Amino acid sequence: MALSVPKAPGVSQMLKEGARMYSGLEEAIYRNISACKEFAQTMRSAYGPNGMNKMVINHLEKQFVTSDAGTIMRELDVEHPAAKLMVMASQMQDAEVGDGTNFVVIFAGALLEGAEDLLRLGITTSEIADGYEKAMDKALEILPKLVCHKIEDFRDVQKVKDCLTSAVMSKQFGQEEFITELIAKACVSILPDKSTFNVDNIRVCKILGSGLNKSEVLRGMVFKRQVEGDVSSVEKAKIAIFSCPVDIIQTETKGTVLIKSADELMNFSSGEENLLEKQIKALADAGVKVIVAGGKVGDMALHFINKYGLMAVRLNSKFDLRRLSRAVNGTVLPRLTAPTQEELGYCDKVCIEELGDTVVVSFRNEGVDSRIATIVIRGATDNFMDDIERAIDDGVNNFKGLTRDGRFVPGAGATEIELAIQLAEYADTLPGLEQYAVRKFATALEVFPKALAENSGVNGTETINKLYLAHKENGPNQGFNIDDEQVGTIDVTTSKVFDLYQSKYWGIKYAVGAATTILKVDQIIMAKRAGGPKPPRQGGGSDDES
Repeated sequence: MALSVPKAPGVSQMLKEGARMYSGLEEAIYRNISACKEFAQTMRSAYGPNGMNKMVINHLEKQFVTSDAGTIMRELDVEHPAAKLMVMASQMQDAEVGDGTNFVVIFAGALLEGAEDLLRLGITTSEIADGYEKAMDKALEILPKLVCHKIEDFRDVQKVKDCLTSAVMSKQFGQEEFITELIAKACVSILPDKSTFNVDNIRVCKILGSGLNKSEVLRGMVFKRQVEGDVSSVEKAKIAIFSCPVDIIQTETKGTVLIKSADELMNFSSGEENLLEKQIKALADAGVKVIVAGGKVGDMALHFINKYGLMAVRLNSKFDLRRLSRAVNGTVLPRLTAPTQEELGYCDKVCIEELGDTVVVSFRNEGVDSRIATIVIRGATDNFMDDIERAIDDGVNNFKGLTRDGRFVPGAGATEIELAIQLAEYADTLPGLEQYAVRKFATALEVFPKALAENSGVNGTETINKLYLAHKENGPNQGFNIDDEQVGTIDVTTSKVFDLYQSKYWGIKYAVGAATTILKVDQIIMAKRAGGPKPPRQGGGSDDES
């Protein structure tokens, strides 16, 4: 009997049928580079204050209209393995700094574009990767010397505002003054004396209607909810917070009760009522004025809450309960028992307010020890308010970054051009083939001022030439002038366009890490996907429904 002989040796014979493998320069490296270039090109047009918005519809058919790179990448659901590496690098940047996600992707894409030219000249990938790493080390050595601004007093709202403006401007050009003031006020109002600043302590509440200029900062918390009882406003309130429902307690074991007469039935239900009344009365006697429940508030409990003149608020989210307990300095209790004085929270005012046609419950703490601030955003559409929220999130993360390290480098492309000038000089001192990679690294840095110019409708090459000239004549603080294209350059220290030092530092590190990892891949082996073929998408319901 004849045996079946494999057709040809190779990796494909070792894998399941249906697996795919790409190898070598043409199939693997150039393929990866072209995918990453395309991806970086998409992100490039969203860079800077005049960056274009992208409309992304995710797998749940939710629509996003934004120029925020982090959101675009999160919702795009990128499949290509090399492009995924760039997304992962930008996610690391987001986790480390909270801003500069677009910087990582654009720079990694520009480095790979430069690498493609070098590969066609016959330079090996390992030499390119070594050159890039040398250039990165040199760039990170130069970066501290470019620091042009430092902030030490984090409680000065005006100084904080000056530093955060450029971060907010890149998302909301024209409205940065107002939004930055909201962020600076909110962050400074809850900055702790000793411990580090927590980004979670700034909440955002979006309420439809009116315009952005009606947005405000409240010290305390705001919830889009109604109160449960009759009392709608309390001042100087002691607050009891429960993670359980406020209702008749269900017994843990099932029991059968045999009732023989009407009197027994009356006594049985009144026993439960008396127990519940005792619990509510104990709360009132402890000085509690507001009860916050993590579950439903029963009708019987509501009757007694109204009887003793208490206010009841129901919150469905355990995260909201946790944040509220931090805001009022109380303890979340798991059972409906009278809290001790240490477990009670305190708030200056708890009341119902109406913003537009939305009813909100606000817990206001105007005292010095307020731990949480809420920025109430007003706007005409949900998409608009979501975009403002993303700008606020970037601003708050920048504030956290400056409390860690208050150094700032020049913005508007000034830092990148200065690094490019110094790295080009450094390349001349290198003897080997790595000097070509270092030169490409310097050229890749030009992509940022070029993108700023092109997104503003100006000739990018002309702008780069103007910036090089300005740096030679007037020093390293000359950036792209977005307001007056005729002049072309501006001194960023006078216009106060600063970039966080930490953001640039980690951005360069992660971008080079992603680019060198992608360059060192020379084979792509893709196993056969699990599961059978995907079922066809169903149309709009069955014939019966139509």
